[in-house]
Amino acid sequence: MRAIVYPATIFLSALLLFLVQPIIAKQILPWFGGSASVWTTCLFFFQLLLLVGYAYAHALTRWASPRRQVDIHGALLFVSLVSLPVIASVAWREGEGEPVVRILALLGSVVGLPYFLLATTGPLVQAWYARSMGSPYRLFALSNAASLLGLLAYPFLLEPYLTTAVQAWLWSVGYGLFVVLCGVAAWASLGTVAAPAAATTDGDPLIPEDAGSPAAPVTAAATISWIVLAALGSLALVSVTAFISQNVAAIPLIWIVPLTIYLITFIIAFEGRIPVHGWPVAVPALILAGAMIVARQQEDFVSNFPLSLPLFLAGLFFVCLLCHGELAASKPHPRRLTYFYLMVSLGGALGSLGGSVLAPALLNGDFEMPLILTAIGFAFAWQIRRGPEPVISVVIALVAATAMLGMSAKSIYDQVKGTRLLARNFYASLRVMDTGEQSLRRRQLEHGGIEHGAQFLDPTRRATPITYYGPRSGIGLAIAHQRELAAGRPLSIGVVGLGTGTIAAWGEPGGKVKFYEINPRVLAIANSEFFFLADAAAGKIEVTTAMGDARLVMEREPSQRFDVLAIDAFSGDAIPMHLLTREAIAIYRKHVAENGVLVIHISNKFVELGPPVGALARDAKLDARLVDHDADDAEDEAQNASSWVILPLDATWWESGSVAEKTKPLTVPDGQPVWTDDFNNLVAAVRLPRKDD
Repeated sequence: MRAIVYPATIFLSALLLFLVQPIIAKQILPWFGGSASVWTTCLFFFQLLLLVGYAYAHALTRWASPRRQVDIHGALLFVSLVSLPVIASVAWREGEGEPVVRILALLGSVVGLPYFLLATTGPLVQAWYARSMGSPYRLFALSNAASLLGLLAYPFLLEPYLTTAVQAWLWSVGYGLFVVLCGVAAWASLGTVAAPAAATTDGDPLIPEDAGSPAAPVTAAATISWIVLAALGSLALVSVTAFISQNVAAIPLIWIVPLTIYLITFIIAFEGRIPVHGWPVAVPALILAGAMIVARQQEDFVSNFPLSLPLFLAGLFFVCLLCHGELAASKPHPRRLTYFYLMVSLGGALGSLGGSVLAPALLNGDFEMPLILTAIGFAFAWQIRRGPEPVISVVIALVAATAMLGMSAKSIYDQVKGTRLLARNFYASLRVMDTGEQSLRRRQLEHGGIEHGAQFLDPTRRATPITYYGPRSGIGLAIAHQRELAAGRPLSIGVVGLGTGTIAAWGEPGGKVKFYEINPRVLAIANSEFFFLADAAAGKIEVTTAMGDARLVMEREPSQRFDVLAIDAFSGDAIPMHLLTREAIAIYRKHVAENGVLVIHISNKFVELGPPVGALARDAKLDARLVDHDADDAEDEAQNASSWVILPLDATWWESGSVAEKTKPLTVPDGQPVWTDDFNNLVAAVRLPRKDD
């Protein structure tokens, strides 16, 4: 029985461990706003709890007798059932205080104990397995395979077909099955030990040794090596994922691909059939790392994602395989496995902390990827210092790492050179630069490889709205037509997403322009580096900015009765899903005057947002039409191609003027579902970029 129940328990726990993260995070996403910040906070919570779970497993197997282990763990398993189902109460949505603190408290109360117990399962059950079944390290590979399955199952099997509530109930049923399996595994472990475990001189519980393989004490150097290698692998994952999602392929859920690669390298390294360490892995890893460092600044190459994406993903695979292969090659006797996993978890948590929290706080640009790749080169040189040819091997590795350091320094210098401002915070990495010549010279704001607005520097032209906001764009046509209908009355304009503040140029004396912006750094840059806001205010236009997630702010404030409300949050690298649901449309309608118009910017290289927006319009009984502006002639100087959907609240809005002639119907395929807070599917909307994108 033990040969079946141990692997089954580990497999199910790892599967549930990775499934619950998107399930619970997606539940609370509309409540707190800002997909990046909510996801980052959730991931921090889960990584931290994983470390705590590994520490618990290590302490339990080190200091408790087998009988006491079963009693303690069994009691916790029973108590955790009280948390089911893992559905967050809407009361958390109405709370006050810092969102990060509220999210952490919510996660702790809703899923804290079940997740903690799932996190303990791998090392704890492997320790039980090792008492009588031998080396448990292949179970680590099994655990990572189950994690991989859970990771891929959510976007492709659960999200497209089930509401969030149903997902939570199914997961809860699975967790109930896990509690039963884990209880059986705990009971089975008692049959392998006739008496309370004795202790070795260093306090570890006795586990039968492999034949002729004594459990030597773990040295401080080995401990540091485990932490560093695990941290570098985690840092490589975070940094490469961030770079890809911002610069190469801004596709929703693109983070699944790097994380899948990361887990696969763990599986290969710890499965044990084929040794994967040393120079056979280091050679392709160091070559690809150097290529990645050089390529990251080649904009034409990076933007050509069919070429660049394979390079960065292959590079991530080999550098992670190098880190994890060295980890597997240095793993200790099974008697030390819980300590080993604890150190690996600590390294992974430190890497996650460094990539998601410290890097944005300490670096003003996206510099971490070349620095981390270089550090991996030096770590490999340190790791092979005890190889069969230590001097030659170490010298070669040090030369390679030093070359990577030189390439990294040049890459960072080239990124800084010619840049007016680099700024970074929790929400984004932003770059301001001046381009062009003479009267066409302009200043532009970029987030990764995406332009978020620009302005002419010539004082006589700087009031001209350019990029996505020109007179022939959807927003330009909508404002011009609404101005005709207003018959001289100044318009009140609302905008979700500030950018450079370009839409303020469409204001008129006596009118109002109100922006909703979540990133305070964007507001600071719009005021200090661009002139749209200041010039509008000087022209007697009332310009205001409401800080915070737009949907939450608008939900709480009284109706603004905007003549035009522009939703301009979809041209960047992420799709804030909570801004494109039935519930969101209802909030927008509350703030638009009876004869006003809602305009949604859907320009995007990788996601076809037209059908989902069309389904929302049909659901709301609004006559939505599309404006595709190609910006391909002299009249569109400094304009970008753009796509906007115009949704007037009054169907008669289209009957006057010529704006209807410049639009086309918004096609909605049969079967296109209406996105709601409880159900939406971005995978179905992903498309490859067209040649003209």
